[in-house]
Amino acid sequence: MSSKQNLSSYIDHTLLKPEATKEQIEVLAQEAKQYSFASVCVNPGWIETAYAILKDTPDVKVCTVIGFPLGASTPETKSFETQDAIAKGAGEVDMVINVGALKSGNTDLVLRDIKAVVDAASGKALTKVIIETALLTEEEKVKACELSVEAGADYVKTSTGFASGGATVDDIELMRKTVGPDLGVKASGGVRDRETTLAMIEAGATRIGASAGIAIVTGGQSDSDY
Repeated sequence: MSSKQNLSSYIDHTLLKPEATKEQIEVLAQEAKQYSFASVCVNPGWIETAYAILKDTPDVKVCTVIGFPLGASTPETKSFETQDAIAKGAGEVDMVINVGALKSGNTDLVLRDIKAVVDAASGKALTKVIIETALLTEEEKVKACELSVEAGADYVKTSTGFASGGATVDDIELMRKTVGPDLGVKASGGVRDRETTLAMIEAGATRIGASAGIAIVTGGQSDSDY
């Protein structure tokens, strides 16, 4: 990676803790503007707060989460969430798949679930599909990626940051191999330093979700997950 600027462009500067305050979200958005991160990733209730700061900075998007963190809401609910998020200023949406449906073999529901968000966001926002790798077998990870491609999503993403584990290099390599060269792959959960970030990018990640964005681009350290 040739420069801080280039590394910054990979990062979704993230704060998804339930106890996050308005002041913290405002600081997050200002930091994203200062460091030219790809986006800020916030819970839906904070979209308008972040957008108010970033609306005149078109290269820094407001990203939000859909069906978060469990993924167990209905496709119809996720579709409405997506429409509402976009109306409030979100330019990217990270949706959680119905993990239980996938593990039950109900791939039709998983496909419909993802497609509900993709269709609601079409032409208005990028879609990233959180497959929650820590809860899946290798076969299930491959299937989740294949369904994301079939549904027309823009990215597949490893984790919410709220399950038992986050991104691994092995998972990024598997996801990249499955989706091919053109779809985005986002590593999230436990990416806290520059070395790990570079390893994820080398493995095929094109976006990094992290609360430690500043530490990553400056070569510092962070103990935070999200």
